[in-house]
Amino acid sequence: MGADFADVHCPSCGAPAKYNIVEHEYCCGFCGGRVGIKDAIAQKQGFRSLHQRKIQESAGKFRLSRGTCTGCGAEILFPEGEAMSNCAFCGRTLVRKEYITSEELPELIVPFRITEEEARSCLEEWCGKNASKAEARHIREHIGELKGFYLPYELVRGPVGCKVARMDGGKPYTCSGYVDNVFVSCSKQLDNMLLDGMEPFELSELEAFDFAYTAGQRIKVADVDEKELLRRVNTEVAADYAPTVRKTLESKAVDVDADCQDALRMPVLLPVYYICAGENMAAVNGQTGRVSVRAEKESHYYFIPWWAKAILSTLLISGLSFGAFRLFGMTSGESLYLTGLLALVWVIIVFCVYSDTVHNAFRVDSGRRIFQSSGHPLRRMANGLVRDSHAIQKQVTPPVFFEKIEGTVRPVILKFTSLPRLIHTVGLSLVVLFLPVILALLINGFNFRQLELGGSAVWFCIAVPLVPIYLLKFARVELYEHPWIYLLNPDGSKKKYRKKTGFKIDSDTLLGVLGVTFIPPGCLAVWFGIISFIVMVYLTAFGFD
Repeated sequence: MGADFADVHCPSCGAPAKYNIVEHEYCCGFCGGRVGIKDAIAQKQGFRSLHQRKIQESAGKFRLSRGTCTGCGAEILFPEGEAMSNCAFCGRTLVRKEYITSEELPELIVPFRITEEEARSCLEEWCGKNASKAEARHIREHIGELKGFYLPYELVRGPVGCKVARMDGGKPYTCSGYVDNVFVSCSKQLDNMLLDGMEPFELSELEAFDFAYTAGQRIKVADVDEKELLRRVNTEVAADYAPTVRKTLESKAVDVDADCQDALRMPVLLPVYYICAGENMAAVNGQTGRVSVRAEKESHYYFIPWWAKAILSTLLISGLSFGAFRLFGMTSGESLYLTGLLALVWVIIVFCVYSDTVHNAFRVDSGRRIFQSSGHPLRRMANGLVRDSHAIQKQVTPPVFFEKIEGTVRPVILKFTSLPRLIHTVGLSLVVLFLPVILALLINGFNFRQLELGGSAVWFCIAVPLVPIYLLKFARVELYEHPWIYLLNPDGSKKKYRKKTGFKIDSDTLLGVLGVTFIPPGCLAVWFGIISFIVMVYLTAFGFD
């Protein structure tokens, strides 16, 4: 069957309809038929109702018991008569309970491809390749406890909307995409990072659920509520979209808030071999043989507040500068003097640069590393299990960004830093830095020999620290807040959007400018600055003689 069960079909010709991110609906590639998001969900609800009746009809042929762990609360289904003394997820006693009802079982299943003995061999192979790790030595001691389970997941497929922004502030953006066959765990007791480490699964073997697949196997019952499940779905989809969003927004520190409420979700069982013995946790993909092992000890990640970064970077630059000055033969006193001046300029710059991350406080985050096996998935051939020549790749459809253009929401491509914008920004900064010199050359007929740079010393003292601040912060903010926008046309072509602007000066602005220029005492400072600048230009052009 593969993944065809989740296809949305055209009501006119019956062909699979593909989701169009721009149009926000499913479109048939054969006859052009359209299926709305709500209609697609209703279409799948019909399939699910029919399949539930089929499960109920076959339920009488199989008798399954439910076991509830007195320790972690995990509920597991297993064939009647099978004795289980320990919970595979926390090691405590498992107690039988009432018989399971068919309504709690899923609708789809990926059957086990490899046996328990073959899964142990995969885990042994990983332990052999990682013999230096304590996890490998301890897992090997418990490898006999490896047991197979069908674990509950939700299969998510459909449209997704996202709100994204840089963590250091700035304008938020919206984008839409399509998630194709994302699996989300529905177990409270299990380590989701460990389970993610042994994915992906191959969807070509996905089948409609039947009790025959569960013969001799244990089944873990889903035990997360709807709210937690939706949170997990949104979190996993946000993680899948984060790399594309980082590339578009040109920053690794991004927030991605995903909303998958319009996506199709179907309960599915996935084959997993699992060990949980205290701090020793390992999982083996029951279809592909991929191994995932959780680190026994937590790793700690330290986040430094913004002001500490500014101080540390200033100390580093000061130390390097002092060493460079001494290397070039300056005395200790001269080196300290120049280093102090440089440090004063640099600390102003970095405090301005890091000040847009004031919400970053000192904290320590903890987590456990997940070790994974390498290699392609295992396949069963006539001579046993062999490595496939092709790897299973998780497919993520890139999201499309949307902007409100002249009152209409349009699909767009955003461009922030580009070569023309960088040249314009750097060029403007150089013009500001050398403005008195440029004007001096204009009035002295480009007589470089007569030029006296000392006449602009005051200007340089002000501009030298301000220009880097502009380049590192304000110019960057300008780039991030006002990206170049390219409109996406229905035929796939793009066209740069040029905002209609009209330069207008209202009466309030005009009165404010006149007031600052001619009404004391503010006008005195303005005219002092203008006269001082004119004198600087003259002295730079003709010298002090």
